[in-house]
Amino acid sequence: MAEYERSRTMPAQPEHVFDQVSNVDQMGDWMPGDLHVRAGELPAVTVHEDRTDEDTSALLRARPDQMRLEWGTRAQGTYTGWLQVAGIGSGASEVTVHLSFFEDSHDPGAEQVGEALDASLRRLEDQVRLRFDTAAG
Repeated sequence: MAEYERSRTMPAQPEHVFDQVSNVDQMGDWMPGDLHVRAGELPAVTVHEDRTDEDTSALLRARPDQMRLEWGTRAQGTYTGWLQVAGIGSGASEVTVHLSFFEDSHDPGAEQVGEALDASLRRLEDQVRLRFDTAAG
């Protein structure tokens, strides 16, 4: 089993950040570019991966009271993850993303996962900043 985790500070209140990350229709704005989430009857979603051109049935649960998203593959049980938003004061938040791969064959490797997580968190920060600056201005 391989596990990966990254965190990043966001320039907005945790509730604002959680609203952004939990909107299924906007996940493509910040997730890795080769992954696309389509909502079914939540918590059921389909994840399309461009690299393999495959659709995978998955579950996505938003827990607003905990400001947490949890997801994972349905039938295979090969992958899970979570995203946690926490307030850190002064109107800022910290977002932590954690991924677990239960089979080596599904683990893209530390370098690729690390780059994808860092890029996703940067894009999320850009989206939060854009939304926050637009709302404030």
